[in-house]
Amino acid sequence: MSADQTKTLRASQPASPPLTPPASAGRSNHPDPHGVPDLTPIEIGEVWANPATGERGRIVEFPNSNPDGRATVELTALVGARVVGEHRHPALVERFTVLKGELTLKLDGQTRVLHVGESAVVEPGVWHDWWNASDRDALARVEITPGERFAHLIETLWGLARLGYTDAKGMPKPLQLALIAREFSDVMVLRSLPPSIQRAIFGALAPIAHWRGYRATYPQLSRTVLAPRTREPADR
Repeated sequence: MSADQTKTLRASQPASPPLTPPASAGRSNHPDPHGVPDLTPIEIGEVWANPATGERGRIVEFPNSNPDGRATVELTALVGARVVGEHRHPALVERFTVLKGELTLKLDGQTRVLHVGESAVVEPGVWHDWWNASDRDALARVEITPGERFAHLIETLWGLARLGYTDAKGMPKPLQLALIAREFSDVMVLRSLPPSIQRAIFGALAPIAHWRGYRATYPQLSRTVLAPRTREPADR
C-alpha cells in the first residue's frame, strides 16, 4: 500500500463501539478542537452509524481502490430513517440500489419508491431527499463517485451526532453548520435556503464560530485526511 493510500485510510470513528460524550460535553457546544487524533486504519466491513438519522453504513469499497475514486457502502436505513435534509451534490454522482425492503426517494421534485433490485442515479446538482417510510428496515448499496471528501463529511456529521452535538434530526448547531457547510460546499449543499443566502449567512457566522472554538472537522472524528476540494460547476 502506498503512502497516499495509507493517509486515505485514516478517515471516522467506527460505529461499534459508539463514541460516548465526554464528561465536559455539558460545558461545551462542540468537540475539543485539539483532541487526540484517531489514527486507526479504516477497514473494509467497518460500520459507521448515525443515531439521530437512523442510518448505518458498512464500508464495502475505498475510494483509493478503484480508478474512479468511488466509495461504496451497504446502507441500512432503520424504520423511520431519513437523511439530514433535502440537498444536492455539486460534483458527485450517487447511485442507490435497494437490496432489502424499500426506500422512498425524492429526486428533482419527483417522489418514487425503490423496491428490491431497483436503482436510482443522482446526477451532480440534482436536488434529492430519501427516507424509509416502510414498517421494516431497508438495505441499499450506495455508490458515491468521487467519494473521498464525501466520506470525510459523513464521518464528521455522524461523529457529531454520536457525541450529541446535533439536534434530533442530525443537524449541527448553526455555528458548527456554518463551518462544515463552507468547508464541504463542493460535496453537499442543503436546500433550506438559496445558496447565495447560505454563503452570506455562513460567511458572517464563520469568524464567530472559529472564535468560540468550533472547527469544520475534528481530529478525534476524522480518520480520513482532508482531500483536495472537488472541482464544482457553477451554481444552478
